[in-house]
Amino acid sequence: MAIQQPKWALPQRQAEEPVLKVYNSLTRTKTEFVANNGRHVKWYNCGPTVYDASHMGHARNYVTQDVLRRIMSDYFGYDVHFVMNITDIDDKIILRARQTYLVDTFRSETRELTPQVLKFVQESWSEYVLSKVGKGLPETERPGKGKEKETWPQLVARFQDKAWKQECLKRDEKFEMHFSAANRTHSALEAAEISAISGSSSQEDAHRLIDESKDILAISLDKQHGSTVTDHSIFRSLSSYWEGEFFTDMRRLRVRDPDTLTRVTEFVPEIVAFVEGIVKNGYGYAVDGSVYFDTRAFDKADGHDYAKLEPWSKGNWELLEEGEGALSVASGRRSPADFALWKASKPGEPSWPSPWGSGRPGWHIECSVMASAIFGANMDIHSGGIDLAFPHHDNEMAQSEAYHNCPTWVNYFLHTGHLHIEGLKMSKSLKNFITIDEILQKYSARQLRLAFLTQLWNAKVDFSESLMTGEVRILETAFNNFFTTVKALVSQAEADGPNMDSATRYRDAERELVDSLHAAQDAFRVALCDSFNTPVALDVLRDLVSRTNVYINTRSTDLDIGAVVIVTRWVGQMLRMFGLGEGETSEIGWGQDRDAAEGGINREEVLMPYLRTLSTFRDGVRRLAIAGGEGALKEILTLSDKLRDVDLVPLGVALDDKDDGKALVKLVPPADLIRARDEKRAQADAKAAKKAAAVEAERQKRMQKLEKGRVAPQDMFKPPNVPKGLYGSWDGNGLPLTDGEGKELSKNQTKKVQKDWALQKKLHEEFLEWQKTEHA
Repeated sequence: MAIQQPKWALPQRQAEEPVLKVYNSLTRTKTEFVANNGRHVKWYNCGPTVYDASHMGHARNYVTQDVLRRIMSDYFGYDVHFVMNITDIDDKIILRARQTYLVDTFRSETRELTPQVLKFVQESWSEYVLSKVGKGLPETERPGKGKEKETWPQLVARFQDKAWKQECLKRDEKFEMHFSAANRTHSALEAAEISAISGSSSQEDAHRLIDESKDILAISLDKQHGSTVTDHSIFRSLSSYWEGEFFTDMRRLRVRDPDTLTRVTEFVPEIVAFVEGIVKNGYGYAVDGSVYFDTRAFDKADGHDYAKLEPWSKGNWELLEEGEGALSVASGRRSPADFALWKASKPGEPSWPSPWGSGRPGWHIECSVMASAIFGANMDIHSGGIDLAFPHHDNEMAQSEAYHNCPTWVNYFLHTGHLHIEGLKMSKSLKNFITIDEILQKYSARQLRLAFLTQLWNAKVDFSESLMTGEVRILETAFNNFFTTVKALVSQAEADGPNMDSATRYRDAERELVDSLHAAQDAFRVALCDSFNTPVALDVLRDLVSRTNVYINTRSTDLDIGAVVIVTRWVGQMLRMFGLGEGETSEIGWGQDRDAAEGGINREEVLMPYLRTLSTFRDGVRRLAIAGGEGALKEILTLSDKLRDVDLVPLGVALDDKDDGKALVKLVPPADLIRARDEKRAQADAKAAKKAAAVEAERQKRMQKLEKGRVAPQDMFKPPNVPKGLYGSWDGNGLPLTDGEGKELSKNQTKKVQKDWALQKKLHEEFLEWQKTEHA
């Protein structure tokens, strides 16, 4: 039967509705959000460059953007048009695709470990050590040409010195990566040379050498043969594969697909036309088949400012050059700050026709063109990682405003904060990243999302083991336990039928609970209006759950289940709004996924009637045993507890004993119950082991003391208990009178031996008593 809802009206809200303010990177302040077109929001999000596996940095960025998007659409009710691009042609993609293709070709064509193969790998390794590893070494320690092999063992030994390594990392942040790659190749070369000398080398040995040396061989092969790779399908296949993997990872993280997805290679004609427009407006110029954006001309023009997001980074040539890509040749630019709109393609690079010759789009131009193609000359929100602010997003705005002749291309720029792992910044270029697939083998998508929700979206996140096993686990467990308890109460109320005496009464406790709900709803909205402050919003939910638990525990059986359900449904709705689960608005909980092995069967509907019967039986057995006293009936209680603690645990059934003699039946994931049981057992075992260790330590201490008393006091000063010749004569009790030379003992010596003798007499008596008891 349906749960009866309380028959009382909700009090009216008195406070004014708060307005949504967001932190806007353009103003570097929290500003009120006002969409250009009522409730319709144009939102463009920078997508990934697809050339490798998605990592935790992607998870931080795209899960966070998904949370903001859900808040805007599912909570504030905006009609969001969410557009995201895929960068499927870029310097990184070209290099990775080309080098992967060349290494794979070299491997497939290598049939055996020939001297030529060994020589090529050796020469590639030497060049790598000189050009890459050498950048991080002190000048006095850099190997000379032809002396790499002699120097390498010394460098390997120095690499163990942390201080030395840190100094090298200051000179070149990629030093450790380069050194590790070189060391892998060096070890593989030594093994291959031994195989070649012994005459037992095979194709397998050759392939092993190539596999261990691929990072180094990729560079050498690309230098020699990169210009021969002209097949566009080589680049497309790499980007298509990693695009598919990216979206697989995003769906595992419950990130919604974009409303519109754009790819650079599908917009090349539009990019050419866009660049032509910029040149026509006087903000671009051609040099040797490439086209550059004239930052000085733009900066001088009325109504335009270059680098609005990070004006302090204008002179950061390192960031500017990094934004141009590894394959760019920046000859002929009017200013070092000018950036490529269109790049003349060199041999070995994909190309498309243009008025300036065969070429390809610059990196920054792609987003400007694709966003403009869909949104026109202005959009409400542009989002991405903070690392893209300069030069990428600043360049996007400059070229877009130059093309559209408008002062403002983006109204609100939302930048997610950096992700650090255990305090260290992740970097794909440094190969110190954790893939999404790897992290999902350790934590669930819900736990990762909770971890990001506990941090401000635009702040740096330090992802750590302590965060996941501490705050996140505690938070998830609190919500899990709350939902499980309320589901059990609802099930029990439905089984018992309506209680007309309690279901309709509205007392102080119920008023306080509902007032807490309304206060929480207000506080929750205020938190989200404060630039999507999800940490505070989660605290609001956690506090409401705690208050509801107090109400449940204090009211016991005399509670208003309808009031509890209202609170619980709202908490679940807000958690699902954050993307922490899926389910209907009326569902209790955050929507755990159905077990695929169960074929979508609702376990509660199928099992609960049987479990309730079993629970009733157990309740009766307990009452009989308690009423009859201890003795034989005590075994029934033992069986009852075994049913609860052992038999039902693998079924995912928890029975919570209550004061009224009835057990509250809960369905819990079996793994959670087993883990809780095992942890409880482990704690009990540890406690027992600690107690046993203490008892054993005490026993050992007593035995040592008893062992001291084994010698009778009259014998303690005679050999072999003392060295021969130490004493010369003794009295009748065995007390020494003279030393080994026949001299009488001094007064102090006599006092000491008498004291020791008295102590030994007491110990010996204790020993004899213990011995008598042991043999009784």
